[in-house]
Amino acid sequence: MEHLAAQGYPVPAVHELSDDGCDLVMERVEGRSMGEAVARAPWTLRRHARVLAELHRQLHALTAPDFLRAAPLGDGDRVVHLDLHPLNVIVGRRGPVVIDWSNAARGDPAIDVGLAWVLVAGGEIPGNRIMAKALGLGRSLFTASFLDGFDRAEIVRHLDAVVEYKAKDPNMAPQEIEVMRRLVERTRGSDR
Repeated sequence: MEHLAAQGYPVPAVHELSDDGCDLVMERVEGRSMGEAVARAPWTLRRHARVLAELHRQLHALTAPDFLRAAPLGDGDRVVHLDLHPLNVIVGRRGPVVIDWSNAARGDPAIDVGLAWVLVAGGEIPGNRIMAKALGLGRSLFTASFLDGFDRAEIVRHLDAVVEYKAKDPNMAPQEIEVMRRLVERTRGSDR
């Protein structure tokens, strides 16, 4: 995070790091997650999708430092978050701030974008039923706006591997994995 902050990327400031690297004290970022912001103001959905895409582009423009581990799938030399979706972006006074860097690695930007795509398309929506319904209706609109400007064919090429990677994540519910697998099938069918 200190490396990214020095590059001008929007992350919380690190105040203190323990000698063993296991404990971290960082800036508290006031605001709502991008997912909450969209749920409260659905008319901002496309704007937030474009902001998420720009956060990906800015991150992927950065060459990964040697200390970052290689991503678990795909090769590449760019910084990848591997969990950069609307719930890991806090929208506050200073603009969007990306949180939850535990998966950060050196890898292929197309895989990072593919992960965001399947998480937005299939991830369980937290919150009450009204929020879930509002976000559920806007998924395809959000996804289309998010993917606009990326090399979709390159991302689609990695979708099978991305979904199988997420299927091994114990935090993913079976119904989320099923939705992601159906997305791959639909995408494969539309590319024929």
